[in-house]
Amino acid sequence: MTLQSKVGVFAGAALLRLVLSTAFPSLPDLLTGRVEISTPVTSFKRLQEGLFLYSHNVWPYDGGVFHQAPLLLPLFSLLPDVEAWPIFTSLLYILVDLLSAYALLVIADSGEAGQSKHFASPRRAKRSSGLLVAAAFLFNPYTIATCIGRSTSVFTNCAILFAIAKALSGSPFNAMVAISFASYLSMYPLLLLPPLVLLAYDRQSEKRRVDSAIQFSIRAILIAAVCISLLLAMSFALTGNSWDFLARTYGIQLTLSDLTPTVGLWWYFFIEIFDSFRAFFLAVFWLHLVIYVGGLSIRLRTQPLAVLTILLGIFAVFKPYPSIADTSLFLAMLALFRHLYPIMRYTYVASATMLYATFLGPAFYHLWIYAGSGNANFFYAITLVWSLGQSLFVSDLTFAVLRDEWEVERPEMVGKEIRQI
Repeated sequence: MTLQSKVGVFAGAALLRLVLSTAFPSLPDLLTGRVEISTPVTSFKRLQEGLFLYSHNVWPYDGGVFHQAPLLLPLFSLLPDVEAWPIFTSLLYILVDLLSAYALLVIADSGEAGQSKHFASPRRAKRSSGLLVAAAFLFNPYTIATCIGRSTSVFTNCAILFAIAKALSGSPFNAMVAISFASYLSMYPLLLLPPLVLLAYDRQSEKRRVDSAIQFSIRAILIAAVCISLLLAMSFALTGNSWDFLARTYGIQLTLSDLTPTVGLWWYFFIEIFDSFRAFFLAVFWLHLVIYVGGLSIRLRTQPLAVLTILLGIFAVFKPYPSIADTSLFLAMLALFRHLYPIMRYTYVASATMLYATFLGPAFYHLWIYAGSGNANFFYAITLVWSLGQSLFVSDLTFAVLRDEWEVERPEMVGKEIRQI
């Protein structure tokens, strides 16, 4: 893997995004309005609404439209007007995508997917090339559409990837800072903290490690808590010394107050549910999202990177406001486990299911919203298929990780079919 090949891949990806944004000037606005790309908490149009209010000295959450982190407002206020100079906004998003790909390259080159501190896969020799993983992310249509659609999910994804990369590089402090930024922007990355702390602890060299696992974990959690507190304090000052922004940002995700359609499972269910049962099912849905963290972190303690990948896949299916940005992140992490592909069972079925939903999803949404020849069931049905495809990938990866581990413990069973009775 030469420097020229790296530059070629990164430059090609940047050029592709730039050409699509400039040669088709209506494409960014078209993609920004797509429910598959933009959600109530990541939409660029909603960010523009908040930015307009912020620039006119009005509380940005007054309109009831803007639900994103307050610190995004001063960042985007530094850019020229997007209507007059869209190129600068496009360049910002392209840069963030390239940084995400660089973090993926570092993660892949670490070899952690095949060999961690406590586990070495017998198939680790077939590991993925870092450049190949980065290229798979950069040229994934979901990633490109998210970048051109200017979803703020790209910032969250970049922070998550840098948190993992820094943990693998032996920089736990930087990893905690990065995951704090991701949690500040989208809240759900906070659930990645347990496996990320385990990953950072495992990657510390024996010479540098002076703390026990518990001491290291407490220190890491304190660093993350301090960083998040500082970010919230800055947001408090930015929003006129008011904590009301918490209800307008994280409260929206906790209570699902905005029922705008997404590619997720929550919106239609809570449209149909009786109000008297709403609080109960909100608790059930959130419990379902959270409950995997502890079990996976304990069961797959020897492979924290696999835990992070599986959790990202679960979040892409079960979080309140998912989009294809979450799917692109999960698929990028999935590419790290090339050595497990031979023992994954449903790769073709899962891929075909997701492609099927990718092409039919926009058609069903058009039939419902524009043609008037369908209803919400049309679109929700295809989002169920979409979630099924992702669930197949998540369950198949989990099976492959466990099977790989089991074959190390039981070498006489290598290559033999197993059935759970």
